[in-house]
Amino acid sequence: MNKQNNPIISNSWTSLKQFTPARIALGRAGISLPTRASLDFQLAHALARDAVNIPIDFSVLEQSLSLMGLESLTLNTQAENQQLYLQRPDLGRILSDATLACLQQTEPISTDAVIVVADGLSSKAIQQHALPFLRLLLPQLHDYRLAPVCLVKHGRVAIGDAIAEHYAARLCIVLIGERPGLSSPDSMGLYFTYQARAKLSTDADRNCISNIHSNGLSYEQALKKLVFLITESEKLKLSGVNLKDETTDTTPDEQLKWVNFLLD
Repeated sequence: MNKQNNPIISNSWTSLKQFTPARIALGRAGISLPTRASLDFQLAHALARDAVNIPIDFSVLEQSLSLMGLESLTLNTQAENQQLYLQRPDLGRILSDATLACLQQTEPISTDAVIVVADGLSSKAIQQHALPFLRLLLPQLHDYRLAPVCLVKHGRVAIGDAIAEHYAARLCIVLIGERPGLSSPDSMGLYFTYQARAKLSTDADRNCISNIHSNGLSYEQALKKLVFLITESEKLKLSGVNLKDETTDTTPDEQLKWVNFLLD
């Protein structure tokens, strides 16, 4: 087809698109993006905005956990609404006064681990990925005394510290919706901290497993990494920058394929 019938000028990087969902080799029509590329971008932007702004609904997760024989608690932070949550990240790291009062009225128990599920910046990520991942994770923790699964609205990563401290939990596992990108509005992150404590734990004390979604890290890959971190943290009595993830995500054949691609 000649240029008069097809005004889109192709890009020489087109063959690389098979290796990444990133927006490369889009071509051009004159000095502009082709219409399809422009519409795809607008759709991706709208999906990202929805992921941030649509409120979380924990009802399905609560019911599913109950059917699995697990107790859950729905907690709130000092970020009372989505606008405040986005404008004041610090409030998403602190439990609300009502939640603290409720926790203080419950009988204190000592646990080995606590699992926190927070909406973060993508309610869609939690609604799609939290339950399938928990179904794989919980059998791995059968020897641990678990606190009730804590479901946190308007929560940031550090909200797990106060919850872990309340339950005297040695291990803190936080599932949270990650900041949506234009190719992954439903990406879930996982943060692991050994001996997490409010106002004492920092980002350097946490290990992060990121990009858990259908086109990213699989549940099985994420679980493999988490189990490794838990095992090593129990030996070394630490987590964070001093605990390195030494698992591999690719087979030797896949590694060789990437080496050949780079050499070509």
